[in-house]
Amino acid sequence: MVENEERVVELSFSSEEPYSRWWGVEILDHSEGCVDLERLNSIGCVLFNHNRDRVIAKIEKAWINGSRGHARIRFDEDERSDDIYKKVKGSTLKGVSVGYLVDVWEEVATAKQSADGRFTGPCSIAKRWIPYEISIVSVPADPTVGVGRELENGFTAAGAEREKIPSLRERQLQINQNIGKEAGI
Repeated sequence: MVENEERVVELSFSSEEPYSRWWGVEILDHSEGCVDLERLNSIGCVLFNHNRDRVIAKIEKAWINGSRGHARIRFDEDERSDDIYKKVKGSTLKGVSVGYLVDVWEEVATAKQSADGRFTGPCSIAKRWIPYEISIVSVPADPTVGVGRELENGFTAAGAEREKIPSLRERQLQINQNIGKEAGI
């Protein structure tokens, strides 16, 4: 959602979408107590493409809703920030990413379940993590988050109906069923 006159944008910046890293699959857990938003809400800023020298907006508020991180940001009024704001407003740039540090990991072995039963390995789950910046990006790692990607019950924030995207749990169950079929189980 973009509020034109105020230069304000609401966006999603993180999800539980599995992401392949060089060392394996990573999942950012969004359960109660897993995400520490204090830093984002006190001194957080928005960068362009994770470049620490390209601060383009401030974070007015960050919160977790379900399995997603959300933020309300206000773009700065300098020329460089204005260029990015115009691209976001015009839907040229929709991608968002988050820079973070992980304090506690849960390692889940192949075909094993995470402690809470929500994820199947192999994967590494960030059980306690701190987002330290949000970036408007041209190429996001997680294409399910961004500007205008706040899906709720199959609808966008603007109310336009979209195809229902299966949850991570539903996708993992389907993967497990397919593996079982291949193994003859």
